Amino acid sequence: MCGIAGYFGTKQLSDSVITKTLDTMKKRGPDSQAYKSFIHDKYNIHLLHSRLSIIDIGNQSSQPFTSDGYTIIYNGELYNYLEIRKELEATGILFTTNSDTEVFLKAYIQWGPDCLKKCEGMWALAIYDSHKRTLFLSRDRFGEKPFFTYKDSTGLYFASETKTLRTLTEKSFSVNSEHIKRYLVNGFRSLYKNKQTFFKDISYLSPRTYALVKDPLKIHEVEYWFPRVVTDKSMSLEDAIIGFKEKFTTALSIRLRSDVPLAFCLSGGVDSASIASTAVKELGAKISTFSIIDFDYRYDEEKNIDSTILDLDCNGFKINTSKEGFFERLKSLINYHDAPLVTISYYVHSFLSEAISKQGFRVALSGTGADEMLTGYYDHFLLQLHDIYNSENYASTLSSWEKYIKPFVRNPHLSDPNLYLKNDKFRSHIYLNRDQFSECLHEEFTEDFYEENYHDSLLRNRMLNELFNEIVPPILHEDDLNSMMHSIENRSPFLDSNLLEFCLSIPAQHLISNGYAKFILREAMDGVLNNKVRLDREKKGFNASLNSLVDFNNPETCDFLLAKNPVFDLVDRNKIKEMLKLDPLPNSFSKFLFNFINIKFFLEEF
Repeated sequence: MCGIAGYFGTKQLSDSVITKTLDTMKKRGPDSQAYKSFIHDKYNIHLLHSRLSIIDIGNQSSQPFTSDGYTIIYNGELYNYLEIRKELEATGILFTTNSDTEVFLKAYIQWGPDCLKKCEGMWALAIYDSHKRTLFLSRDRFGEKPFFTYKDSTGLYFASETKTLRTLTEKSFSVNSEHIKRYLVNGFRSLYKNKQTFFKDISYLSPRTYALVKDPLKIHEVEYWFPRVVTDKSMSLEDAIIGFKEKFTTALSIRLRSDVPLAFCLSGGVDSASIASTAVKELGAKISTFSIIDFDYRYDEEKNIDSTILDLDCNGFKINTSKEGFFERLKSLINYHDAPLVTISYYVHSFLSEAISKQGFRVALSGTGADEMLTGYYDHFLLQLHDIYNSENYASTLSSWEKYIKPFVRNPHLSDPNLYLKNDKFRSHIYLNRDQFSECLHEEFTEDFYEENYHDSLLRNRMLNELFNEIVPPILHEDDLNSMMHSIENRSPFLDSNLLEFCLSIPAQHLISNGYAKFILREAMDGVLNNKVRLDREKKGFNASLNSLVDFNNPETCDFLLAKNPVFDLVDRNKIKEMLKLDPLPNSFSKFLFNFINIKFFLEEF
């Protein structure tokens, strides 16, 4: 993982601007920094790179990397680079390094944009073709690697982070008030449904796309992939379990490729524990795990974490959170992110990244994507009930939900199994209490919930919206920023295109069974993952309550939050004052207050 930045246009960037821009990228790539410029009569190209060495860590693989008149800057990992290299070598192509960077570049030289169909990995890249004077830009299928863009009358700027882009352009960007309101009222699930960011005029290259740029003022994105959403109705439960295990193990094995040690993020849930257990028991890896221990009983997963550590006989590090220094730490995170944190989970997650870095690790694996691919949320049970309403399995499925799942459900909107039978458009639980939060603003924000239509099944459609538009995109962005703040590469084994397409082919009735979400994963892990975790139906999630981090009973805290601030140009101070008096503080209001505090600090900084 690295940092990239570049410019394609009529300007010629000064050495001073390039140096300042590279300075903003040091944490993304502390091992080496370089740039290359191509000055022409009409357009100029500047390519900047900051390297975090993971594969072939010698200087011979440093970037910008040039071969045969093509130059690449690249952030990410090409996991199947060994297989692609072998295919290229069979055609007579020679290599000078052992890096995935050279493989990616020569794959593009050989196949052009079609090379992306062969690539399994995460990336944000730019390749300059000096023969045709074109710039090829691309981003990975799930958007694991960020790729921010800005255009002005002179040309196109791009970078891995908005602060890098702001430095490269030498411009002052206004904050995006509409996006701030969206964040406050509708929450994190609403942030990636359009291409807005927290700064006006800064956008991004869409995941799953490339752009072949000849004129920097004309950028046309081409989607090179979208998963096949075709159910294999003849697939038996046994075939689903066997097929899933095979593809999951393959996806994990290629994500273990590294010339530096790997860390494993471990919660008490089945996703991360499956990754760790498969790595040890199926692939023979020696691992170290890192876990957050929360003193809020609602999110405490220490017993499950201990079960996995004991079962794998691995080195397990535990990190505790506390109220000490909350505001100062949050400010520093907002300053690095160049944006508010999307949820409180990523305040907590920052402790994890910090601990991993302190122990000398440069790569961390996490379970992102499993919930959205395999049914991981409580509303998925209700959506399945809607989809099977007229089937013979409905009564038994409803009975399992009432017996095993309903006792864990905290959200009142999800306690009625008939919700989607009464109204298949029901989505009130997603933007929970949005009307009340809108009333906290001086000008109400009235953007209603909407979703893309990917599938006729309510369950499948919801999961695909979560994967591509609502939940996974903000998770990936926060993962990237928190990990790169400490020079760590984050990898997500579930986000594998072959694994996803197989999961989409599994008949929906196999996904949830006997009150178990992620039934296929649980069955595939029989004999691999310890049963305490494998058979635990409760979902706690990687989370924390704001009350566990902020003492709202302290008058000084309330005075601090209500003090004069630009945030009150948007938000009614009296509404916040009343909210601070709530005891207990409802979960959705806790999330709103966290967002409010983030915007308070963000507007102070920007």
